Amino acid sequence: MKSIRRGQHLITLMLLLFLAAFGYLVYRLTAEAGYYMSNADSTSLGFVYDRNGDVLFDPDADAAVYGDHFIDIGNLIGDDSLQMTNTLVAQNKDLLANYSFMLGEQNDGKAAIYTSLDHAVNRKVYDAFGSKDGCAVAYNYKTGEIYICTSKPSINILNHYTDIDTLASGSMLCSVFYPTVPGSTQKVSTTIAALETMGYDALMSRSFSCSGSYTNLTGDAINCHNASGHGTQNIVQAFANSCNPFFAQLVEDPGWTLDDIISVYRRMGYRVNGEGEQSSLDVNGITAFTASTTLTNKQEFNTQWGCMGQGETLVSPLQLMVWESAVANADGIATMPYLIDHTTTVRGEVQNQAVPAFGKKMFSAESAAHVRDIMLENGRNTSEYAAILPGTDVGVKSGTAQVENGSKENSLLTGFVDDPDFPVAFCIVINDRVRGEVTASQIAAVMMQNLKSAAA
Repeated sequence: MKSIRRGQHLITLMLLLFLAAFGYLVYRLTAEAGYYMSNADSTSLGFVYDRNGDVLFDPDADAAVYGDHFIDIGNLIGDDSLQMTNTLVAQNKDLLANYSFMLGEQNDGKAAIYTSLDHAVNRKVYDAFGSKDGCAVAYNYKTGEIYICTSKPSINILNHYTDIDTLASGSMLCSVFYPTVPGSTQKVSTTIAALETMGYDALMSRSFSCSGSYTNLTGDAINCHNASGHGTQNIVQAFANSCNPFFAQLVEDPGWTLDDIISVYRRMGYRVNGEGEQSSLDVNGITAFTASTTLTNKQEFNTQWGCMGQGETLVSPLQLMVWESAVANADGIATMPYLIDHTTTVRGEVQNQAVPAFGKKMFSAESAAHVRDIMLENGRNTSEYAAILPGTDVGVKSGTAQVENGSKENSLLTGFVDDPDFPVAFCIVINDRVRGEVTASQIAAVMMQNLKSAAA
């Protein structure tokens, strides 16, 4: 009798295990069918839309209908050809599959990705670059919604790569996510590191003189962009003047050590001297470059130059923008950016609804608040920055980055809008800019004023 009961228990257990395994199999087939079918040549994909319903990806797009409609987002949204892999479509094809395990293939257009982008404003920003290449990105530093993300040169995906041999270098990469020399925008990070280490009162007590050039403690010259110099300055004045001799002397100051600088940089996400964690910063599967620099001796040229955004310092425009959220929010915690607001399934069900997410605390709220004030004062006291969004304070830091062994200069601008009803942080890069051409602040004005109008 006992052996019969044991047999019954064994059979019951086997049935339960079978049902559990079968249920798991059905779940996997249901959950992952879209992924496998999205990579099948015969399966159709759904659409990608902007926040207003404008089409950003149509798998059956006709050039006669769309023209250059996708040019400003070609290397960001991408297509289903896998010629470009670090794009929204390539990284999220499973969310676009017009297929379900229960219903089979559908063609009613319900499978879709709805993004946070404003395509109309994005195109205006792209056009504002004129003949220049570069990139621009802007997001809501409270929620993480990316409104603007454009990069020139770009690619018209409707040409189906027939012109690939004539495309300008970089056309297939959205440079928002890739490394660039940050120039003096790096002084935001260095100022934060000084505040974290010395404290506000000690930093404010420091004043250094600039005569146009400074010979550092190892005998190397650190030149200022103003050959006549800026005279004696404090941190607020030197930040606004973007004065290299001041920052070289600040880095040399005995009130902090190289390890102090490195420690703060690493908390902010830099890999210093090849060490430190690879950044987890990505946007819905699109990978962003990890900020990096080399700092070995704070009395010598290369380390000082690195703390001013030259040398071996590299940062993505996306990262520069994200740091601004930790400053603008005055808490030292970055709001993580996203492009996908939500998706819909072949059944029309809303899924993957975005919610605000936040990174690790990188620096103190006190340091964030002080840098915030310094950036806002810079924005208020400079007419071209005050014109970005008239009537609203904008905190900014500009930068000029020497590239290609100093033969060219890129222009950068990063900052934030000080408005609780319009909390936008941004970064703009213009490649190989020369005097008399479009400026980063002019592009910022196009971006902010049109976003503001769209939000009204």
